[in-house]
Amino acid sequence: MKKKKILLIQAISMEGMDIERVYPIGIVTLGSIIERSGYYAVSIFDMNMAMDPYGDLIRTIREEEPDILGISLRNLDPLGNRTTSLLVPFAITLDLIAEAAPALPLMAGGTAFSLFPERLMAEFPQITCGIVGEAEENILALLDHLDNPPALPGIICRQNGQIHLTPPTGTFDMAEYQMPNRDLLDPREYLKVNKYVESVGVETKRGCCFSCGYCSYPILQGHCMRCRDPKDVVDEIEFLQKKYGVERIHLTDSIVNFPVNHLDAICEEILARNLKIKWSGFFREDLFTLENARLYAASGCECFSLSPDGLCQKHLDMLDKHLTVEQILDTARILSQVGITTVYHFLVNVPGEDAQTIAESKALIDAIYDIHRDSKSIGTIVLNLIRIMPRTKVERLARESGEIDDDTDLLYPVYYDPAAHRTLRYELEIYHQRQNVQMWSGIE
Repeated sequence: MKKKKILLIQAISMEGMDIERVYPIGIVTLGSIIERSGYYAVSIFDMNMAMDPYGDLIRTIREEEPDILGISLRNLDPLGNRTTSLLVPFAITLDLIAEAAPALPLMAGGTAFSLFPERLMAEFPQITCGIVGEAEENILALLDHLDNPPALPGIICRQNGQIHLTPPTGTFDMAEYQMPNRDLLDPREYLKVNKYVESVGVETKRGCCFSCGYCSYPILQGHCMRCRDPKDVVDEIEFLQKKYGVERIHLTDSIVNFPVNHLDAICEEILARNLKIKWSGFFREDLFTLENARLYAASGCECFSLSPDGLCQKHLDMLDKHLTVEQILDTARILSQVGITTVYHFLVNVPGEDAQTIAESKALIDAIYDIHRDSKSIGTIVLNLIRIMPRTKVERLARESGEIDDDTDLLYPVYYDPAAHRTLRYELEIYHQRQNVQMWSGIE
């Protein structure tokens, strides 16, 4: 039996060609699931790697002559306080697909699509159906019944002129996770383009049991942490290094060091195999000890990315971080001893910002630099506004305070940024960068 041909498209997820690229692990995982069924021939086109993304897309569709198309929308916008919307190139892409292949069914998915599935289906009639959240347990059933999609969790489709979504469950057992077939999209091309950020990622778990007031991770992946076997994770890392020459990876988890024993086991396995790999991830602050921080460094961690988010206790409490300022400083003391580059991410102009919280924010910045100054182990402090996401605490507070209303469209970039302290981010940028320059320049 002749296999049906499926072309999966990674939509544009960056502002320009000078932006660091990310290997699209999600769409490669999807393609691998489809390919393993034995009924479909899969190819993948990443628009972010094309010099002429629109023209190359049209040429690829014409050359491949697929039977089915799929498109992944990973990001709604680039964040980082910017107001660019990636729905602009997404809309253009869908128009071009409709012109080049008007008769083909078009599936949609991806992180951004999963945040606004019904809205995006309504906004873009070119989309036939889609998957919200994980695809392991529903993609093959959807492909087999594109003309009448089953009501399985995570499937969204059009029925009798209406959009119908069966809510996802986020319960896929990660013990059943299979390493993606990266031959579908060669990672080696991605190793050539980035100067700073690790382009290739590895999943060690899904889900997040925390409920930070601004974050959509639990909405997307569920509240239950579902972990892979540590040996399977290291098998994948070793395979990437040996087959593709990958020397630096990013562990894509929402929080890489929870559960603590899971990351510890991964690092111990890396050391047991004597793998020389560099890796990074986002860590939770109150889980560090000097012992495990040294273990992470010994196994190749090259950057501790922290996102405590709140610059004072009032902010930490409002954001439901379940952290204290002293825990942040304890972590800084531990990591300064280890000497690996540490990057802090904080949010500014959060609900309840006032003169007192601003003073306390500056005091925390001072304390962090004082701790890291001798070892010069702080890379930078990243300051961002809160991008208001649906179904979060910050959205509710923004509505209650009148910062947004029923006419506010969260599909496009909207930040929590009340006028009273709208310039605070710049004030704190100057405040911390002055200390950063002084530290690296040796200026007292």
